[in-house]
Amino acid sequence: MEKSEILDILKESVSKKIENLQQLIDETRASSNDTKSSMGDKYETGREMLQQEINNLQIQLNEVLKQQNSVSLLSSKPSVKSEKGALIQTDKGFFYITVSLGNLSYNNSKIFCISPDSPLAKALENKRAGESISLNNINQKILSIW
Repeated sequence: MEKSEILDILKESVSKKIENLQQLIDETRASSNDTKSSMGDKYETGREMLQQEINNLQIQLNEVLKQQNSVSLLSSKPSVKSEKGALIQTDKGFFYITVSLGNLSYNNSKIFCISPDSPLAKALENKRAGESISLNNINQKILSIW
């Protein structure tokens, strides 16, 4: 595993999410401008619904911008124990303690990006290679930490 490459993939994934959300906001704003009419309340309701959609997208964008900031603070230096920024291989898979972003693909492996506040990250906290954890009656052995 090359942690710096995985970090680059993570940064690119977050950037793509930001671009997609900004595009959706722009498209929704354009739709909102198209509905301006003097036809009555039906169009006012439609514009209000579009404005609510823009507000929801803006909230999502703000969250992803926070994730981007958090990711930008990560280092590709190897970790010796499970902590924020650690890439961990257990007998059940690969986990990157960073931001909750779902999974990334790297060399035909799935790497699950999990929040440091997630139950799994809490169970892994301060553990080292060779140690085991149990979460939801599932035992996992830590094989490697980067």
